[in-house]
Amino acid sequence: MLQTWVIITVSLGYVGLLFAIAYYGDKRSLARPIGRPQHKYRAIIYSLTLAVYCTSWAFYGTSGQTAATGWIIAPTYLGSILVLVLGWPFLIKLITVAKKQNITSVADFLSSRYGKSQQLAIFVTFVAIMAVVPYIALQLKAVSTSYNVLAGKAFVVRGVENIPLVEDTAIFVAGLMALFTILFGTRNISSNEHHEGMMLAIAFESIVKLAAFTIVGLFITYGLFNGFSDISTRAANNPAIQQIFATGSRSNSFLTSVVLGMTAIFALPRQFHVLVVENSEPNDIRLTRWLFPIYLVGMSLFIFPVAAAGLLTPAAGSNQDFYILTLPLTVGRTDLALLAFLGGLSAATSMVIVGAVALSTMVSNDVIMPIILRLKWLRLDERRDISWMLLLIRRITIIAIMVLAYFYYRMVVSFDALAAIGLLSMVLAAQFAPAIIGGLYWKDATHKGAMAGLCAGFLVWCYTLLFPLIIRAGWLPTDILDHGLFGNSFLRPEALFGISGLSHVTNGLVWSLGLNLLFFIVLSRLSRHSLIEHIQAATYVNSNFDGDKKHSLLIRSSARISDLMALGERFVGTRQARQAFSNYAAERNEQLSPHHPANEDLIIFTEHLLASAIGSRPGGDQYQPAGSGYEAR
Repeated sequence: MLQTWVIITVSLGYVGLLFAIAYYGDKRSLARPIGRPQHKYRAIIYSLTLAVYCTSWAFYGTSGQTAATGWIIAPTYLGSILVLVLGWPFLIKLITVAKKQNITSVADFLSSRYGKSQQLAIFVTFVAIMAVVPYIALQLKAVSTSYNVLAGKAFVVRGVENIPLVEDTAIFVAGLMALFTILFGTRNISSNEHHEGMMLAIAFESIVKLAAFTIVGLFITYGLFNGFSDISTRAANNPAIQQIFATGSRSNSFLTSVVLGMTAIFALPRQFHVLVVENSEPNDIRLTRWLFPIYLVGMSLFIFPVAAAGLLTPAAGSNQDFYILTLPLTVGRTDLALLAFLGGLSAATSMVIVGAVALSTMVSNDVIMPIILRLKWLRLDERRDISWMLLLIRRITIIAIMVLAYFYYRMVVSFDALAAIGLLSMVLAAQFAPAIIGGLYWKDATHKGAMAGLCAGFLVWCYTLLFPLIIRAGWLPTDILDHGLFGNSFLRPEALFGISGLSHVTNGLVWSLGLNLLFFIVLSRLSRHSLIEHIQAATYVNSNFDGDKKHSLLIRSSARISDLMALGERFVGTRQARQAFSNYAAERNEQLSPHHPANEDLIIFTEHLLASAIGSRPGGDQYQPAGSGYEAR
């Protein structure tokens, strides 16, 4: 075991290195004109940032999942690989449309498609919070538990609600994660919609967690055993392990997890953020479609050896999620155990940072700022710079998210395995998939259909997956699980409508996603587009759409250049805005005379600049500085 000060020192040193990498990336981005490619390794870095997909569940929980089910490969990886290899034209279209619409989040994407609906944006944000908070709680559980294992502290057998706050490692992890997220993701309002420094650090973390998983996996496979064949032979001769594999092969959860992997790669808020929002060039997907699957295969190579080795080694303990950490400790290799801990820490911090930044952007752009900007008594139109308000809202949101995640961990997450928690969140995120795919390929999809589908899917998810988790945590009586709502066995959450034999995750996915699709299609057929919905539907669906600028302009062409500069300074800050406009002028070899009328290209550039701060759906006279000489659309 390692002393506490060693673990903390190494962890803080590692995070300090990440911050230095992020700082370096941000300095480079500020010095480069907007629109110019990042560098020749842009596509490789972009591919590595997608590995934020591999969280602490991927690092720890996939081996635990294999030990519990007998699955040789993580089925969620398989689903994502299928989308990347076969569905890459869909991903290119998704990214291309998002760029034309100045999209900053999944809530922004859906609300913009379905009539620029503020109500839909708020509901999508709420659902995203419900999906991401359990995932962040999972990271708190993984990091705090792995720390306790490495420090030689006993596993928590009793519920963590009985542990005083000052003794709970997770509360300190939550505090540090909140600080890291604020430092990495909200140091300023990005003037080009990208967090290049943060993404560079995430790419580095992706390399670290793959290297750590591979190195420790090699040691377990060839150091503790004599290779893959030795482990396979011993597992084949062990009746208990064979029983696990026989049971897993008959499970219907494998296909369910494949489907979840297919939707997760683009529907999870953090994946949408790195895949779409942080993308600089849609054609980077052509490299990513091969490079990222290779990465996932690399993360899969030692899942089975680690799981089987843990089952064959009683000293590894009963917690299957942490075999990669406990197996080196059984032979005193604290150095490798520390490396595994850093790999798990990388997986957790990258997810928390990107997930919290994505949520804070949604809450700020899609919920709070549209409300605040409509409050006349605040007199925000008289303020030259309100970028500080945007940063404050995002930072407060991040803190609130971490507080919610911690209490979710205390009340619910500590009672279940990492894989179970991860799948629960992925089922909820999958509810975005019908509206996203339908919005890109079906012109007749309407706002009412999208809202009805999401509502139906969310309510069924709550009943079939969230309630059982809360019941098992001891917060609700078990009668509903055993006998159904109102004593009606037809309404048992885990055997809904009397259909038994499905795993609880399969049951939840089939009914939530099925009813989502049903309501989405039926209500879309029964309702009509509004004018703005009709315009947006054509924008999203027509693959040859060239960007009908007359429908996408935020500001009318009567605006002066000084008006646009003032507007940019209000929302992204004086320094950031002036740098952006200076880069724009230098790139085109133009002089921006403040009193001259703004041309169409500059208006569109300003719209992109504002989208980084307030999303793609601004409207109303609150966006018009007094005496500006122009009006909002």
